[in-house]
Amino acid sequence: MSDPTSAVILTTEPKPIEGPVTPGAPHGRERTASLWADARRQLIRRPTFVIPSLFVLTIVSMAVFPSLWTSQDPHKCDVSLTRQLPSSGHIFGFDVLGCDYFSEAIHGARPSLEIAVFSTIGIVVVGSIFGLLAGFFGGWVDSIISRVTDIFLGLPFLLGAIVFLVVIKKQNVWTITAILVILGWTTVARVLRGSVISSKNLDYVQAAKAMGASNVRLMTKHILPNAVAPVVVLATIALGSFVAAEATLSFLGVGLIPPQVSWGIMIASNQDYYDQYPLLLVFPCLFLVGTVLSFVLIGDALRDALDPKLR
Repeated sequence: MSDPTSAVILTTEPKPIEGPVTPGAPHGRERTASLWADARRQLIRRPTFVIPSLFVLTIVSMAVFPSLWTSQDPHKCDVSLTRQLPSSGHIFGFDVLGCDYFSEAIHGARPSLEIAVFSTIGIVVVGSIFGLLAGFFGGWVDSIISRVTDIFLGLPFLLGAIVFLVVIKKQNVWTITAILVILGWTTVARVLRGSVISSKNLDYVQAAKAMGASNVRLMTKHILPNAVAPVVVLATIALGSFVAAEATLSFLGVGLIPPQVSWGIMIASNQDYYDQYPLLLVFPCLFLVGTVLSFVLIGDALRDALDPKLR
Protein backbone atom coordinates (compact mmCIF):
# COMPACT_ATOMS: atom_id res chain seq x y z
CA MET A 1 0.00 0.00 0.00
CA SER A 2 1.50 3.29 -1.07
CA ASP A 3 1.04 6.77 0.34
CA PRO A 4 -2.77 7.26 0.31
CA THR A 5 -2.50 10.67 -1.37
CA SER A 6 -0.01 9.70 -4.06
CA ALA A 7 -2.54 8.96 -6.81
CA VAL A 8 -3.74 12.55 -7.24
CA ILE A 9 -2.51 14.48 -10.25
CA LEU A 10 -3.63 18.07 -10.63
CA THR A 11 -2.46 20.74 -13.00
CA THR A 12 -1.72 24.04 -11.36
CA GLU A 13 -1.57 26.64 -14.11
CA PRO A 14 -3.15 29.88 -12.88
CA LYS A 15 -6.62 30.59 -14.17
CA PRO A 16 -6.92 33.71 -16.34
CA ILE A 17 -8.87 36.59 -14.84
CA GLU A 18 -12.51 36.61 -15.89
CA GLY A 19 -14.80 39.61 -15.81
CA PRO A 20 -14.01 43.13 -14.67
CA VAL A 21 -10.95 43.90 -12.60
CA THR A 22 -11.56 45.24 -9.13
CA PRO A 23 -9.67 48.55 -8.77
CA GLY A 24 -6.89 48.45 -6.22
CA ALA A 25 -6.96 44.68 -5.75
CA PRO A 26 -3.67 42.80 -6.17
CA HIS A 27 -3.42 40.84 -9.39
CA GLY A 28 -2.92 37.47 -7.65
CA ARG A 29 -5.82 38.04 -5.29
CA GLU A 30 -8.18 38.72 -8.22
CA ARG A 31 -7.19 35.48 -9.87
CA THR A 32 -7.55 33.51 -6.64
CA ALA A 33 -10.96 35.02 -5.87
CA SER A 34 -12.16 34.28 -9.41
CA LEU A 35 -10.91 30.68 -9.26
CA TRP A 36 -12.62 29.89 -5.97
CA ALA A 37 -15.81 31.75 -6.90
CA ASP A 38 -16.10 29.82 -10.16
CA ALA A 39 -15.36 26.56 -8.36
CA ARG A 40 -18.05 27.22 -5.75
CA ARG A 41 -20.68 27.93 -8.42
CA GLN A 42 -19.74 24.76 -10.26
CA LEU A 43 -19.69 22.54 -7.17
CA ILE A 44 -23.15 23.42 -5.85
CA ARG A 45 -24.63 22.23 -9.15
CA ARG A 46 -22.90 18.82 -9.06
CA PRO A 47 -24.75 15.90 -7.41
CA THR A 48 -21.41 14.07 -7.11
CA PHE A 49 -20.31 16.82 -4.74
CA VAL A 50 -23.54 17.68 -2.94
CA ILE A 51 -24.64 14.12 -2.07
CA PRO A 52 -21.25 12.96 -0.70
CA SER A 53 -20.99 16.23 1.24
CA LEU A 54 -24.34 15.58 2.89
CA PHE A 55 -23.23 12.05 3.78
CA VAL A 56 -19.99 13.36 5.30
CA LEU A 57 -21.91 15.96 7.30
CA THR A 58 -24.12 13.15 8.63
CA ILE A 59 -21.06 11.13 9.71
CA VAL A 60 -19.54 14.23 11.30
CA SER A 61 -22.73 14.80 13.28
CA MET A 62 -22.49 11.21 14.52
CA ALA A 63 -18.92 11.78 15.65
CA VAL A 64 -19.51 15.15 17.30
CA PHE A 65 -23.03 14.61 18.69
CA PRO A 66 -23.57 10.85 19.08
CA SER A 67 -26.39 11.46 21.58
CA LEU A 68 -28.47 12.87 18.71
CA TRP A 69 -28.43 9.44 17.09
CA THR A 70 -28.54 6.99 19.99
CA SER A 71 -29.08 6.94 23.72
CA GLN A 72 -27.45 3.52 24.14
CA ASP A 73 -24.04 3.06 25.73
CA PRO A 74 -21.78 1.02 23.38
CA HIS A 75 -19.95 -0.39 26.42
CA LYS A 76 -23.10 -1.55 28.21
CA CYS A 77 -23.41 -5.18 27.14
CA ASP A 78 -25.53 -8.17 28.08
CA VAL A 79 -24.21 -11.54 26.92
CA SER A 80 -27.74 -12.97 27.01
CA LEU A 81 -28.50 -10.76 23.98
CA THR A 82 -25.50 -11.91 21.96
CA ARG A 83 -25.96 -11.83 18.17
CA GLN A 84 -29.66 -11.04 18.32
CA LEU A 85 -31.05 -9.80 15.02
CA PRO A 86 -32.17 -6.20 14.41
CA SER A 87 -35.42 -5.16 16.06
CA SER A 88 -37.45 -1.98 16.45
CA GLY A 89 -35.52 -0.86 19.51
CA HIS A 90 -32.11 -2.00 18.24
CA ILE A 91 -32.03 -1.47 14.50
CA PHE A 92 -28.59 -3.10 14.02
CA GLY A 93 -29.14 -5.86 16.59
CA PHE A 94 -26.38 -6.93 19.01
CA ASP A 95 -22.79 -8.05 18.57
CA VAL A 96 -21.11 -11.17 19.98
CA LEU A 97 -20.79 -9.56 23.42
CA GLY A 98 -24.40 -8.42 23.53
CA CYS A 99 -23.62 -4.74 22.90
CA ASP A 100 -26.00 -2.55 20.91
CA TYR A 101 -24.48 -2.56 17.42
CA PHE A 102 -26.04 0.67 16.19
CA SER A 103 -24.56 2.50 19.17
CA GLU A 104 -21.14 1.02 18.39
CA ALA A 105 -21.39 2.16 14.78
CA ILE A 106 -22.35 5.69 15.83
CA HIS A 107 -19.63 6.03 18.46
CA GLY A 108 -17.11 4.36 16.13
CA ALA A 109 -17.26 7.38 13.82
CA ARG A 110 -15.46 9.67 16.28
CA PRO A 111 -12.01 7.99 16.54
CA SER A 112 -11.97 7.27 12.81
CA LEU A 113 -12.68 10.90 11.93
CA GLU A 114 -10.37 12.23 14.65
CA ILE A 115 -7.45 10.30 13.22
CA ALA A 116 -8.37 11.30 9.66
CA VAL A 117 -8.77 15.01 10.45
CA PHE A 118 -5.67 15.36 12.64
CA SER A 119 -3.54 13.34 10.21
CA THR A 120 -4.71 15.45 7.27
CA ILE A 121 -3.99 18.68 9.12
CA GLY A 122 -0.55 17.32 9.99
CA ILE A 123 0.43 16.33 6.46
CA VAL A 124 -0.86 19.64 5.07
CA VAL A 125 1.11 21.71 7.58
CA VAL A 126 4.35 19.69 7.33
CA GLY A 127 4.12 19.12 3.59
CA SER A 128 3.23 22.75 2.87
CA ILE A 129 6.18 24.09 4.85
CA PHE A 130 8.68 21.84 3.12
CA GLY A 131 7.10 22.24 -0.32
CA LEU A 132 6.92 26.02 -0.03
CA LEU A 133 10.55 26.33 1.09
CA ALA A 134 11.83 23.93 -1.58
CA GLY A 135 9.91 25.54 -4.42
CA PHE A 136 10.62 29.14 -3.46
CA PHE A 137 14.32 29.02 -2.58
CA GLY A 138 15.45 26.20 -4.88
CA GLY A 139 19.16 25.41 -4.92
CA TRP A 140 20.61 23.57 -1.93
CA VAL A 141 17.40 24.05 0.08
CA ASP A 142 15.43 22.26 -2.61
CA SER A 143 18.08 19.54 -2.90
CA ILE A 144 18.10 18.75 0.81
CA ILE A 145 14.29 18.75 1.15
CA SER A 146 13.92 16.66 -2.01
CA ARG A 147 16.37 14.03 -0.75
CA VAL A 148 14.59 13.85 2.62
CA THR A 149 11.31 13.47 0.75
CA ASP A 150 12.78 10.65 -1.34
CA ILE A 151 13.84 8.82 1.84
CA PHE A 152 10.34 8.95 3.30
CA LEU A 153 8.78 8.01 -0.04
CA GLY A 154 10.93 4.87 0.05
CA LEU A 155 9.13 3.68 3.19
CA PRO A 156 6.11 1.48 2.36
CA PHE A 157 3.14 3.30 3.86
CA LEU A 158 1.13 0.46 5.43
CA LEU A 159 4.13 -1.69 6.32
CA GLY A 160 5.92 1.29 7.81
CA ALA A 161 2.89 2.19 9.92
CA ILE A 162 2.61 -1.37 11.21
CA VAL A 163 6.30 -1.54 12.12
CA PHE A 164 6.29 1.83 13.90
CA LEU A 165 3.14 1.02 15.88
CA VAL A 166 4.49 -2.37 16.91
CA VAL A 167 7.75 -0.78 18.06
CA ILE A 168 6.25 2.05 20.13
CA LYS A 169 3.53 -0.23 21.60
CA LYS A 170 1.12 2.64 22.23
CA GLN A 171 -2.06 2.34 20.26
CA ASN A 172 -4.23 5.42 20.58
CA VAL A 173 -5.51 8.26 18.43
CA TRP A 174 -2.41 10.41 18.86
CA THR A 175 0.22 7.77 18.18
CA ILE A 176 -1.60 6.56 15.07
CA THR A 177 -2.00 10.15 13.89
CA ALA A 178 1.71 10.86 14.41
CA ILE A 179 2.73 7.78 12.40
CA LEU A 180 0.36 8.63 9.54
CA VAL A 181 1.71 12.19 9.41
CA ILE A 182 5.34 11.02 9.43
CA LEU A 183 4.67 8.70 6.50
CA GLY A 184 2.12 10.78 4.58
CA TRP A 185 3.41 14.37 4.20
CA THR A 186 5.63 13.74 1.18
CA THR A 187 3.00 13.95 -1.56
CA VAL A 188 1.74 17.31 -0.30
CA ALA A 189 5.31 18.61 -0.27
CA ARG A 190 5.99 17.50 -3.83
CA VAL A 191 2.72 18.81 -5.24
CA LEU A 192 3.05 22.18 -3.53
CA ARG A 193 6.71 22.46 -4.57
CA GLY A 194 5.66 22.13 -8.20
CA SER A 195 2.87 24.69 -7.76
CA VAL A 196 5.24 27.17 -6.13
CA ILE A 197 7.81 26.77 -8.90
CA SER A 198 5.07 27.49 -11.46
CA SER A 199 3.82 30.54 -9.55
CA LYS A 200 6.93 32.29 -8.25
CA ASN A 201 7.99 33.67 -11.66
CA LEU A 202 4.60 35.13 -12.57
CA ASP A 203 4.38 38.86 -13.24
CA TYR A 204 2.48 39.84 -10.11
CA VAL A 205 5.02 38.01 -7.90
CA GLN A 206 7.93 39.72 -9.64
CA ALA A 207 6.17 43.07 -9.30
CA ALA A 208 5.69 42.56 -5.57
CA LYS A 209 9.34 41.54 -5.27
CA ALA A 210 10.45 44.66 -7.14
CA MET A 211 8.42 46.77 -4.73
CA GLY A 212 10.42 45.38 -1.82
CA ALA A 213 8.15 42.64 -0.48
CA SER A 214 9.95 40.28 1.89
CA ASN A 215 10.35 36.58 1.15
CA VAL A 216 7.82 35.71 3.84
CA ARG A 217 5.25 38.08 2.33
CA LEU A 218 5.92 36.80 -1.17
CA MET A 219 5.39 33.21 -0.05
CA THR A 220 2.35 33.72 2.17
CA LYS A 221 0.49 36.56 0.43
CA HIS A 222 1.28 36.15 -3.25
CA ILE A 223 2.44 32.60 -4.02
CA LEU A 224 0.67 30.32 -1.56
CA PRO A 225 -2.92 31.50 -2.27
CA ASN A 226 -2.42 30.69 -5.95
CA ALA A 227 -0.62 27.39 -5.36
CA VAL A 228 -2.85 25.91 -2.66
CA ALA A 229 -5.65 24.51 -4.86
CA PRO A 230 -4.03 21.09 -5.48
CA VAL A 231 -3.28 20.79 -1.76
CA VAL A 232 -6.98 21.26 -0.98
CA VAL A 233 -7.80 18.37 -3.31
CA LEU A 234 -5.08 16.20 -1.79
CA ALA A 235 -6.31 16.96 1.72
CA THR A 236 -9.88 16.00 0.87
CA ILE A 237 -8.89 12.66 -0.60
CA ALA A 238 -6.43 12.09 2.26
CA LEU A 239 -9.31 12.33 4.74
CA GLY A 240 -10.92 9.27 3.20
CA SER A 241 -7.59 7.50 2.87
CA PHE A 242 -6.79 7.99 6.54
CA VAL A 243 -10.22 6.71 7.58
CA ALA A 244 -9.42 3.56 5.62
CA ALA A 245 -5.89 3.44 7.07
CA GLU A 246 -7.22 3.57 10.64
CA ALA A 247 -9.68 0.77 9.92
CA THR A 248 -6.94 -1.32 8.29
CA LEU A 249 -4.52 -0.87 11.18
CA SER A 250 -7.24 -1.64 13.75
CA PHE A 251 -8.29 -4.70 11.78
CA LEU A 252 -4.69 -5.95 11.80
CA GLY A 253 -4.48 -5.42 15.56
CA VAL A 254 -1.92 -2.60 15.57
CA GLY A 255 -4.36 0.31 15.52
CA LEU A 256 -7.01 1.13 18.09
CA ILE A 257 -7.84 -1.66 20.51
CA PRO A 258 -10.88 -2.42 22.71
CA PRO A 259 -12.48 -0.98 24.78
CA GLN A 260 -12.09 1.78 22.21
CA VAL A 261 -14.71 1.61 19.49
CA SER A 262 -14.08 2.11 15.79
CA TRP A 263 -15.32 0.65 12.53
CA GLY A 264 -12.07 -1.26 12.07
CA ILE A 265 -12.42 -2.85 15.52
CA MET A 266 -16.05 -3.79 14.75
CA ILE A 267 -14.97 -5.54 11.55
CA ALA A 268 -12.07 -7.31 13.23
CA SER A 269 -14.15 -8.46 16.20
CA ASN A 270 -16.93 -9.98 14.12
CA GLN A 271 -15.18 -11.38 11.05
CA ASP A 272 -15.38 -14.96 12.34
CA TYR A 273 -19.18 -14.81 12.46
CA TYR A 274 -19.79 -13.70 8.89
CA ASP A 275 -21.30 -17.02 7.75
CA GLN A 276 -23.97 -17.06 10.47
CA TYR A 277 -24.40 -13.30 11.08
CA PRO A 278 -23.29 -11.36 7.97
CA LEU A 279 -24.90 -8.13 9.19
CA LEU A 280 -22.18 -7.82 11.84
CA LEU A 281 -19.75 -7.09 9.01
CA VAL A 282 -22.14 -5.40 6.61
CA PHE A 283 -23.06 -2.48 8.89
CA PRO A 284 -19.55 -1.21 9.76
CA CYS A 285 -18.39 -1.85 6.20
CA LEU A 286 -21.23 0.32 4.87
CA PHE A 287 -20.21 3.17 7.16
CA LEU A 288 -16.55 2.77 6.25
CA VAL A 289 -16.98 2.41 2.48
CA GLY A 290 -19.57 5.21 2.36
CA THR A 291 -17.28 7.62 4.20
CA VAL A 292 -14.18 6.82 2.15
CA LEU A 293 -16.09 6.95 -1.13
CA SER A 294 -17.68 10.27 -0.19
CA PHE A 295 -14.32 11.90 0.48
CA VAL A 296 -12.94 10.54 -2.80
CA LEU A 297 -15.94 11.89 -4.77
CA ILE A 298 -15.63 15.27 -3.07
CA GLY A 299 -11.93 15.33 -3.92
CA ASP A 300 -12.62 14.45 -7.56
CA ALA A 301 -15.25 17.19 -7.78
CA LEU A 302 -12.86 19.72 -6.27
CA ARG A 303 -10.12 18.68 -8.69
CA ASP A 304 -12.41 19.23 -11.66
CA ALA A 305 -13.67 22.56 -10.32
CA LEU A 306 -10.24 23.96 -9.47
CA ASP A 307 -8.40 22.79 -12.57
CA PRO A 308 -8.67 25.39 -15.36
CA LYS A 309 -7.79 22.83 -18.04
CA LEU A 310 -10.93 20.83 -17.21
CA ARG A 311 -13.29 23.79 -17.61
